[in-house]
Amino acid sequence: MFWDDVYKGTPPWDLNHPQPVFQALIQNGEIKPGRALDIGCGRGENAIMLAINGCDVTGIDLAEEAVSDAKVKAIERHAEVSFAIGNVLQMDRLLEENKFDIVIDSGLFHVIRDEDRPIFTQQIHRVLKDGGKYFMLCFSDKEPGEYELPRRASKAEIESIFSPLFDIIYIKDAVFDTLLNPRSRKGYLLSAVKS
Repeated sequence: MFWDDVYKGTPPWDLNHPQPVFQALIQNGEIKPGRALDIGCGRGENAIMLAINGCDVTGIDLAEEAVSDAKVKAIERHAEVSFAIGNVLQMDRLLEENKFDIVIDSGLFHVIRDEDRPIFTQQIHRVLKDGGKYFMLCFSDKEPGEYELPRRASKAEIESIFSPLFDIIYIKDAVFDTLLNPRSRKGYLLSAVKS
């Protein structure tokens, strides 16, 4: 599978530490302890950080290689995280409804195909509790480049995709850290509440 092949090496988003934007959300109190889901969790850095900060965390990813590495990393760091191999577009097969207070997405949305985006938003909406929060970091349309993936999104595009099912709190400029040169990429951070 493509994603397993990617994780046989070190993908450019695999920082070996959490994305700073999510660390800031914990520090400023926007993310509080509760039941949290990290979709597209990769090797688990953000999920482990959430667990260390008092959340009951589940992380899912398509890549078996990444999930296997995340499980080892969580044990090494004494963090209790439930990791599973799964497709975010089929979370109804894995996770019950209204289960999570928080869903975080660090770079998954910007690889979801246009035709799958309605399913993507419905699945996130389904697993969140009423009033649950969704935080998403993606590449911004301000980020230059000719590459196909990750795709870049505009604020208007993000709002049009999520506003039917979520109350948008903000979409603001953010930094998406990578291992590429330059390391900091232009992104957007979405904060939304299940409506």
